[in-house]
Amino acid sequence: MKPLLFAMPGNEDFTGRLIAALGAEPGSLEMRRFPDGETYVRLASDVDGRSTAFVCTLDRPNDKTLPLLFTAHAARDLGASRVGLVAPYLGYMRQDKRFRPGEAITSSAFGSLLSSSFDWIVTVDPHLHRRTSMSEIYAIPVAVCHAAPKLSAWIREHAPNALVIGPDVESEQWVSTVAADAGVPCVTLEKTRRGDRDVEIKLPDLEAWRSRTPVLVDDIISSGRTMEVAIRHLSELGFSPPICLGIHGLFADDAFERLEAAGASSIVCTNTVSHKATALDVSDIVAKAMSSLVQ
Repeated sequence: MKPLLFAMPGNEDFTGRLIAALGAEPGSLEMRRFPDGETYVRLASDVDGRSTAFVCTLDRPNDKTLPLLFTAHAARDLGASRVGLVAPYLGYMRQDKRFRPGEAITSSAFGSLLSSSFDWIVTVDPHLHRRTSMSEIYAIPVAVCHAAPKLSAWIREHAPNALVIGPDVESEQWVSTVAADAGVPCVTLEKTRRGDRDVEIKLPDLEAWRSRTPVLVDDIISSGRTMEVAIRHLSELGFSPPICLGIHGLFADDAFERLEAAGASSIVCTNTVSHKATALDVSDIVAKAMSSLVQ
């Protein structure tokens, strides 16, 4: 029997790509809000005895999580044999430590919440900081897909004369992998974060690379402040307008517009989050990771 894939609102395109790749069956889902703001959920497809999965990228997770948990609960209550989650972007990975007394370690809390509702998760490049494995946060299997080869291929095709620039020392290993696979040099910035939207950066000596096109690479583009400051510094040094390349394009508030205004020549991300910057499809690597889990 074919697995059922349900698209949570806003995830229809990505889900359609997965259905085509896996030969799965689309699930029908009815969802609306009552006048008081509570969520109504109805699974219009019969899930009894079926392997099911819900596709929901978890940017802006506060608005998405409760409806997602309600649908998972409904599927299990209605007899689904397995209930999985495909979250191309997985939120609440930032706070993995108690930095000040009394803080909630939200990555652990969110991990417990999802682990209690699903049998497995597939995601793309979760933002691990001080944890080395998703098993430290989640009690269920989490299959992690890596988008670095997609970024490298894009650079080879669109910016063969690139100088890849990573946002900080922590990113050096994976950014250098992107650059090496693309066959171009790589440097990293020195970044000091003073607040959620306040960063200070220091560029290394770039004189030897002046003829190259700067490509600022990061896994998540959220506030965009690091890239914005870097763009302005590169402009002052006389470099050509840089390219901003990311995996997860969150673009909080006016981040996209600020990057354009700062002088980015183009802004490119994968389709883990739907945005006008989306140019790289990662549904094929997600489908591959799902193939053994949805059976």
